[in-house]
Amino acid sequence: MNILERIKSPTPTFFKKLRNVGLGLIAVGGVLVSSTITLPVIAITIGQYLIVAGSVASAVAQTTVENN
Repeated sequence: MNILERIKSPTPTFFKKLRNVGLGLIAVGGVLVSSTITLPVIAITIGQYLIVAGSVASAVAQTTVENN
């Protein structure tokens, strides 16, 4: 099964929830990184890590398929 078939296949329920959590992490990280007020450097660094972690979690969850 190639990657395009995996992405188009149905995703198990747990991984749908994990994908949504990952998308939430991306959103929170994006808010921290693109904030118009001055934030401490640690807050921006945490935002960057949240974006990376959310992206990886969402990508892995989306390519998971049920075993037939």
